[in-house]
Amino acid sequence: MDKVYIIAQKADSQSDAVTQGVKLALQLQMAPEIYAYSYEHLPDFDHYIPVVTPVTQAAIVKKAKKAVEQKLADLGAEQIPVQSLWCKHLYEHASKTAHEQGFKLIVKAIHASDRFLPTDWHLIRHTKVPVLFLSDKPQQTGKDVLVAVDLGSNSPVKQKLNKAAVARGRALAQATGGKLHVAYVSRMHVVINDLDLVDNATVAAAARERFADELAALNLPDEQIHVVAGDPELCLYDLSCRLKAQYFVIGARQRKGILGHVIGNTAEAVLSKMRSHVLVIPAFDELLTKEIS
Repeated sequence: MDKVYIIAQKADSQSDAVTQGVKLALQLQMAPEIYAYSYEHLPDFDHYIPVVTPVTQAAIVKKAKKAVEQKLADLGAEQIPVQSLWCKHLYEHASKTAHEQGFKLIVKAIHASDRFLPTDWHLIRHTKVPVLFLSDKPQQTGKDVLVAVDLGSNSPVKQKLNKAAVARGRALAQATGGKLHVAYVSRMHVVINDLDLVDNATVAAAARERFADELAALNLPDEQIHVVAGDPELCLYDLSCRLKAQYFVIGARQRKGILGHVIGNTAEAVLSKMRSHVLVIPAFDELLTKEIS
């Protein structure tokens, strides 16, 4: 049975990743495992009382594990494995462990932060396993799944990402009882919009005609295929709200280094705005090949 890697939430303000992750795993007929990460800056006692630091760390890790075990007991799911560990860089351990141990999905509560490149951004850029980020302000109604595709790119990686995202979105919709919606945004520069040089509706209609074959291959009703023109981040956010989509699925090119710091990608940009849970499919060739085979 495929496994789900659930990262336990750390703050009361975050979504309940344990409860929602276990529920989703059951819907997808996958086996959940919980990982509770702890890390805090402790006073430097090493030079005076060396035993204090490891004892304190062990107590914090033990407390985190007990909290998760109590949550699972409340759910009647005591049999689910729980790992609790002290780890400074969550994204490094989670991405490496999930990939090496064959997990098919990571579930994590979104981490709101004003700092540059918080944990979630790092996870997007390094994971080799799809990651579902649970929104801390989810929409209360709707079961539908919205998938974003990039039909305007000839890149083989982008084309594989499109297929993998649609496949994952379809599986989510089937498991949760919702409808699958697919969206393509024809990117319009903000200056063009401000100058009213081109009508967005006209651009969207032309894009729908241009990609008619690709859209037909989705085998979806017309009302579940959305082609719009404008800024992708704003258009996708607006569409997800109008549909009251429970899940939003998008592929990520995983830019790193200087290019990643300057450019980022659409997946990162929508993460802080979306009121849907966001499933990010990484551009990892081995994964994409399996997803679309």
